[in-house]
Amino acid sequence: MIAKELASSFVVLKTSDSGQAALSLMEELKISHLPIVNNEEFLGLISQTDIYNLNSPDEPIGNHILSVAKPFVYQDQNIFEVIRLMSEQKLTLLPVLDNNSKYIGAISISNLVYQFSKVSAVENPGGIITLELNQNDYSLSEIAQIIESNDAKVLSLFVSSFPDSTKLEITIKLNKMDLRSVLQTFYRYNYNVTASQTPEEYNDSLKERFDSLMNYLKI
Repeated sequence: MIAKELASSFVVLKTSDSGQAALSLMEELKISHLPIVNNEEFLGLISQTDIYNLNSPDEPIGNHILSVAKPFVYQDQNIFEVIRLMSEQKLTLLPVLDNNSKYIGAISISNLVYQFSKVSAVENPGGIITLELNQNDYSLSEIAQIIESNDAKVLSLFVSSFPDSTKLEITIKLNKMDLRSVLQTFYRYNYNVTASQTPEEYNDSLKERFDSLMNYLKI
């Protein structure tokens, strides 16, 4: 999935718009950032903090100093680059430019969460297995072989690393409801299984986390 497929039309600001108008739009859209665009040229991303820091909401936003260094992605960049940039800069909105550097839309954090849930097979039934292993021992082909030998398929897989550690955490979503045979095979191959969740446990946990995230986004 690429940025162009994630982007949607958002209200944009002009340098002549006031800080108060920008704050009202942010409140209405439940976001903390808005792009400044003049004639399809992306000029920057203004935040609520930028406006509050100026302490003069009636001033045009062209007079504000922007705290974020003009973040954007090009239309053909993938969803993982979008996630990285939004996470690093703590953005609620990320502008998308075409190959001629013209503004074509923006990606909101709420839409990113929704689209990523589709990519990661959240809605597909199945269990979750979490493994911990050394980086040198990680073999995707062996993990897949173990799972497929038990008549199961990998729906999604995520690899997490730890600071100052050679350990990896592998989180795997399977299409299988009963995880017992898969777990037994992992144990037989001396894998360190740190967690497993049945569909019911996973769905309850996922719903709780999703509801918490949606409540956060409405703040």
